[in-house]
Amino acid sequence: MKPEPQQAKILIVDDQEANILLLRRLLQELGGYNQIIGTTNPRETFTLLTDFEPDIILLDLAMPELDGFGVMEQLGMILPKDSFLPIIVLTADISPLTKQRALQAGARDFLTKPFDSTEALLRIRNLLETRSLHLKLEARVLERTHALQEAHTELFNRTLEIEAAQIEVLERLGACAEFRDDATGQHTQRVGHLATQVARALGLQDSQIELIAKAAPLHDVGKIGIPDAILLKPDRLDPIERAQVERHTTIGAHILRHGHSELIRLAEEIALTHHERFDGTGYPNGLAGENIPISGRIVAIVDVYDALTHERPYKRAWSHEDAMLEIKNQSGKSFDPNVVNAFVELLEQNLILPNQVQLEYEPDRA
Repeated sequence: MKPEPQQAKILIVDDQEANILLLRRLLQELGGYNQIIGTTNPRETFTLLTDFEPDIILLDLAMPELDGFGVMEQLGMILPKDSFLPIIVLTADISPLTKQRALQAGARDFLTKPFDSTEALLRIRNLLETRSLHLKLEARVLERTHALQEAHTELFNRTLEIEAAQIEVLERLGACAEFRDDATGQHTQRVGHLATQVARALGLQDSQIELIAKAAPLHDVGKIGIPDAILLKPDRLDPIERAQVERHTTIGAHILRHGHSELIRLAEEIALTHHERFDGTGYPNGLAGENIPISGRIVAIVDVYDALTHERPYKRAWSHEDAMLEIKNQSGKSFDPNVVNAFVELLEQNLILPNQVQLEYEPDRA
């Protein structure tokens, strides 16, 4: 479902002509994109939106008269609420406050000046893939809606098809993020499977269990917004890098926010809360105890367990016994004791504990 480069329309808005020329050359020569329009006048954005119909906008933040924040504010007023037109912000300001403000205004990703060619193309390609999936789903929903108006007897089957398409989009969106630091791309599926089992063991309602099964794989979708240099760093993170990684929770929630379906709303909840700690020392909001939604408390455990027991660029894989010991040691600290008990009953096959070896890991990168 990847959009063909020749079909993707890219709009560049930057008051510096040199930046437009640089990005145009990068996109054409290395990315194979041919339909590119640039403007140094941000007020032309709205005319070009209608005339050119871009698939993605590369938007500079620091511009005279009308800056990138102003452009996004006006776009938010004219774009349909259910549309997906990704905006990548171009900025030399990498401060958390600026990035948070840009995300709140509608940005989907960032390119830091000066641009890294490989990172720029990957970020643009990822968002174009998501844009393509959204348009195909939108077209399918519209097609099915018209068909349902003509043939009420097919309502049930066609509704199932729409739901299947939505789930497929969610699965692929989760995979886009997971391939960033999991070579197999199976982490999201394993987390979804384990979360389903734990939810069932806790006695949740069947409808809630089904939603968790589908929403849990999207817990790390916000990693799309974390630079590879940090996400794949083989060494321990410094405090600034750790803060960047922690932002994947709020980025993920932003991507999924304002969902109309119960499934999307639950996925947003999980993305935002799966790194909260039971003792209140987690992030991003420092929630504690049962103030953390049960979905977040469940995914917190299975996410850490799966991350521990599988190799990542920055760590070796732990044994099942070592991982279970860590889970139990974190009961009442990182994790809800009731959820820990349910998880242990499901996964622990014997009572043999590993040698008391102090292993290190970084839960923020799980």
